[in-house]
Formats: sequence, C-alpha cells, structure tokens
Amino acid sequence: MGKQYHIQVDENDVGRYVILPGDPGRCEKIASHLDDAKFISRNREFVTYTGYLEGKKVSVTSTGIGGPSAAIAMEELVACKADTFVRIGTCGGINMKVKSGDCVIATGAIRNEGLSREYAPIEFPAVPDFSIATALVNACKKNKIVYHCGVVQCKDSFYGQHAPERMPVSYELLNKWKAWKRLGVLASEMESAALYTVAATLGVRCGSVFNVVWNQERKKAGFVEEDCLNTEKAIKVAVDAIKILIEEDRDVR
Repeated sequence: MGKQYHIQVDENDVGRYVILPGDPGRCEKIASHLDDAKFISRNREFVTYTGYLEGKKVSVTSTGIGGPSAAIAMEELVACKADTFVRIGTCGGINMKVKSGDCVIATGAIRNEGLSREYAPIEFPAVPDFSIATALVNACKKNKIVYHCGVVQCKDSFYGQHAPERMPVSYELLNKWKAWKRLGVLASEMESAALYTVAATLGVRCGSVFNVVWNQERKKAGFVEEDCLNTEKAIKVAVDAIKILIEEDRDVR
C-alpha cells in the first residue's frame, strides 16, 4: 500500500493510537509528550508525528478546521490500521458552569454540521467510545483538572455562531442557540460530530477532550475571565488517556 493521498503516510508510519489536534502547529508540542517522537509528513493541513507511549507506537495527526478534513484524516489513518483516536482541541463554553481553562469531555455531539449526514441518517447519535470517554475522565481526575462531561454542539460556520445576527438565517441560528442553552449543552466546537459518526461507520474508537477558550454566555452575563489559549492541560489529559487505554488493551489481549 502506498502513501495515503491527503495525509501522505502509510501503514508503517503510524501507530494504532492517534491523537487528533486541529491545528498543525500544535502537533510538535503534543509529540514532545511521546518517547522518541519523529516528524513523518506534512501536506496541506495534515501534519503527522509518531513516537511511543508505554512501548506502543502512537501518532499525532492534525486535521485542520471542521468535519470534512477531520473525516479525511480519520479515513486515511484507519486505512493505515489505526483504530483508536483521541481528538484534542478547543471549544467555546455555552453552559454557565463551564469556565475558560476548564476541560470538556464530549459524551455526545449535536450533528449541526453537514459531513456526518453523508455517513449516517440524522437520527443516528454521535457519541464517543465509552472506554475512551472513561479514560479521559480518569486522566482529568489523575491530573486534578476541572472537567465537564456532556453534550457539545458541532457546526460548520464559526461566524454563524459568533455573528449570527448578520446572517440571512439569523432566525434559525438564534433560536437553535437558545435551544442548546435550555438543553444544558456544554460547549460549541466543530469536529466531534463528524469524527464520532465516521468512527461508528468504520468500526473504530474515538473520544474528544477540549480546552475551553472562553464562554460567551458568561461574558454576556458580566463575568470577567481571561481567555485561555493554553492547551497544555487538555494535551496532558489526552496523552494520559492513551496510556490508560494501552494498559487496558494489554489486559484484554
């Protein structure tokens, strides 16, 4: 098998376990948490490093922004025999209890994007693998990191969220945002719904953890909080969750 068309890696380049950041610039930082990490490839938004954790090969591949490119990365990584994925990224809080600098673990994702509709009927829920979600929770507890588990909203348009009033479909965007708040949705981001649905289609495992950059609802309510752009806590959670999964998989096999 040759190199995959978009991510430019083959089966020998990547491990079973893959951490999926969106930002290509975050890959090297994440890879620094691996043992003997090496740069593998760079093409478009896809950057890959591979190293080791607990003696097992682990890779880091960026997906860019949004569901379509994230789905391409997962499809091609699965073609290279990867089967366990932890998405690490950023989100904006919706629920008032979610503060900047907290971590959010997505136990479900609203499929308010387009990619997943080309994989599964809209009635199909976008949910993580239970073992990965549990590993992420345990990693947060181990590192004494404030975390929240629950549903996140996924969308295709960043500015549809942040400037809905100027959109011709503002009536729909604003009313749905009210619904998400009433339903207790924790945060908004752009990839989990796609990744969870693609993972279900391909029969692989996926989970997500996010650093909360800000919470626009708390800002509207007058709370003063600095935006948190430091993703180190979420990275630590993802890496430790992979370690937990490696140990659990050894026990099973």
